[in-house]
Order: sequence, then structure tokens, then C-alpha cells
Amino acid sequence: MSRELLKVAERAKREPEAQFNALAHLLDVAALERAYRRLRKDAAVGVDGVTHEQYGQNLGEKLQDLHERMKSMRYRHQPIRRVDIPKENGTTRQIGVAALEDKIVQGAIREVLEAIYEQDFLPCSHGFRPRRGAHDALRAFVAAAGAGKVNWVLEADVQSFFDSVVRTALMEILQQRVVDGSMLRLISKCLHVGVLSGAEYSEPEVGTTQGSALSPLLGNIYLHHVLDLWFEREVRPRLGGSALLVRYADDFVMCFEREDDARRVEAVLAQRLERYGLKLNLQKTRLLEFRRPLKIHGGGKGLATFDFLGFTLYWQQTRKGRWRLGCKTRSARLTRAIQALEDWCRTYRHRPIQEQHDAIRRRIQGHFQYFGVNGNQLQMRKLIAEVRRSWLKWLRRRSQRSRLNWERFQQLLKRFPLPTPRVVVQIWGK
Repeated sequence: MSRELLKVAERAKREPEAQFNALAHLLDVAALERAYRRLRKDAAVGVDGVTHEQYGQNLGEKLQDLHERMKSMRYRHQPIRRVDIPKENGTTRQIGVAALEDKIVQGAIREVLEAIYEQDFLPCSHGFRPRRGAHDALRAFVAAAGAGKVNWVLEADVQSFFDSVVRTALMEILQQRVVDGSMLRLISKCLHVGVLSGAEYSEPEVGTTQGSALSPLLGNIYLHHVLDLWFEREVRPRLGGSALLVRYADDFVMCFEREDDARRVEAVLAQRLERYGLKLNLQKTRLLEFRRPLKIHGGGKGLATFDFLGFTLYWQQTRKGRWRLGCKTRSARLTRAIQALEDWCRTYRHRPIQEQHDAIRRRIQGHFQYFGVNGNQLQMRKLIAEVRRSWLKWLRRRSQRSRLNWERFQQLLKRFPLPTPRVVVQIWGK
């Protein structure tokens, strides 16, 4: 963080109600260059087809020209290229890919806004924030459940959050802290941008583009006002027992000690979100009892389970007969990971063994980096077993004369071993 940004952050922390009317000058050439350096070199290109490497040629001149256009209000955001990404339920998620120059501008704006709003955000918010992540959200829930403060869980899902954000409401929320007209105009240009889907051009009137550098922060600012502050200042003081909100971007759960508190909040949550153009997905929103079991149920598991951030959470018995929270890979996510590796083994079965092994190992290690939490070893072992089966299957089909049997494959695995399931992240104490 630059010295000027540090001053902004210090003032934002010191004066929670302060308004900032001189921020645009922080979007200088140095800030634009920092934003460029943060971009992934292999990121998808926008409508202009310019890559990170191409833009980097004569970088200083290009950033100086971009800065001059921003200062003189001649900068125009190019249309966003829309890409459909398949989801596990068979539908698609629409992702927007901005031109590289627009990514630079968004990154520089985000840096300034983060300096302010990181001082405002509450501890319940974990998504798309510096030094925070999904594992922190899981730890917060596990700690509360372990302390006996979670008897009821309101599992909520906001329907098409990024496509539903009301832009006028978002700009009003921003103006509570940011009153610099030049900065607000730049943010507005990033919001009111056309979308190119194939040959079809449109200009949506609501929403922020999912996939842009600025959207996650704007989404956090929106939900900080709509959900976090409301829950902390208006909801919790009126409840009879303890309550906790755990949010990762637009995925969140509300935890309650008492059933009557949970049902009161359930009754008003949809109304609160609708005031800001948001809707609950009623098929994925439910209130469930999640208290620590008092008696042994069949199989040594608690009755209730729910999914959060790619994991299934449930109560399980330890070998000593105590109950603790279990956390395992959600079945649909595990199936998707197995299928993706199966498809890779089929597609690239004719590549050299060393090349295949390197790629498979990287994909497994990437999976373990997120799902390698304590208590999830069984699901990780399932992944390894399925990958081993798929690799053998498609190596055998490299040639009709292949004689790769199980014994020879075992010898191959000794030379090219697959990663061993291991705990990468501790979400509760040993």
C-alpha cells in the first residue's frame, strides 16, 4: 500500500463516518502499473483481444495515455465479453471478461476502495478480502458450533446476486463514504457497461458483471450494508439468545441458539433483501435444527447436515464417544472433480507418461489445497482411488496391443506416485 493509501486507510479507521472527497488523484500512473502487475499473465482476453504481454510492450507510454484519458474524462469502458461457465447442476454461470485496459482501471479503483472499506467491513465477512478466505468462514462456524452456540442454522441462498444488484442503491451506499465526483463517475462507467455475447450486444440496467476485478468488492460493500450491518445493529440486539452470521461473498449462514429467534429472522430476511432488489432462492433456503446430539444415533452421526462453501457439515462421534463437527467434501463437488480428472485422462492419454503425471499431480494438489481439511481424509482417499482407476483405464486404451495390467501399473505408480491425501488446513484444533 502506498503512503497516500495508508493515510486514507488510517483516516477511514479513525473516522467511521468520514466522507472522502479527494480520491481520484490516487489513480496515478503508479497505481495503474500496480494494477497491471497484479493481473494474471494467462488471463482470458476481452473484446479487443489484447493480451497481458502485448499491453506490456511500451507499458509506460500506454499507462501515461490511459491516465491522461482518465483525467480528462475521455476514458471509455469497452464492452464486456460474456462467457458461459458450466455449473454442477447442469446450468451455466455467465462470466464477464473485460478488456485488459479496463481490468487495469478496475484494479486501481479497487485498491482505493479497499483502503476505505476494509476498515468498515465486519468480522463476519470472509469472501474476497485480503488475508481472508473460505477456510476462515468455516473456522468461524466450527468455533461457534463447538462452543454450543449453534442449535439452529438458517441456510440461505441469494438468487443470481451479482445480476440483481440495484446500481442506484449501490451508488447511494458508496456515497455515504465516497463523495469524490471523479471517482464515482469512473465506478459508474465500470457498472454501466455493454455486454457482448457472441454477436449479440446488450446493456443491462441492473447488476455488476460477475468475473470483473471490481465486482467482488462492490458486492461486499452492498451486502455489508444490506446484510451485515442490519444483522449486527438491528437483528442481534432484539434476540433472546446468541446469534452469528457467517458470510463468504453472497453465500451465508445464520446461526442461532434459540429456535424462536431463528424463526423470527427467517420471517423477515426475504423482506430485507427484497428492499434492495435481492431474492432468496427458496429451493436452497431452509431452517434446520443443528444442535449437538445428546444421544447416539445410528452410525455415530448426527441427524442434520447442510452444505456450505463446497463442504458438507455434520455432527460425528469421535473414538472417545464425544461429538464434534465433521466436515467433508460435498458429494457433488467430489463427483465433479473425479469427472474432470477422468475427462483429462481420456483426452490426453497419448501424451508422454511424465507429462500426464505432472498434470494429474498438479490437479490433485490443487484440489487438496482447498479440500484438505482435517476430518476429510476419507473423501480425499476416494479421489485418489478414482483417479488411479481412470488413469489405468485410459492408459490401457492407448493401444489395442497394450499389455498394461495391474501389476505393471503398480510399478508405474512407484516411478510416478500420485499425491498422498494430507491435511493442508486445520479448521479445528487437534
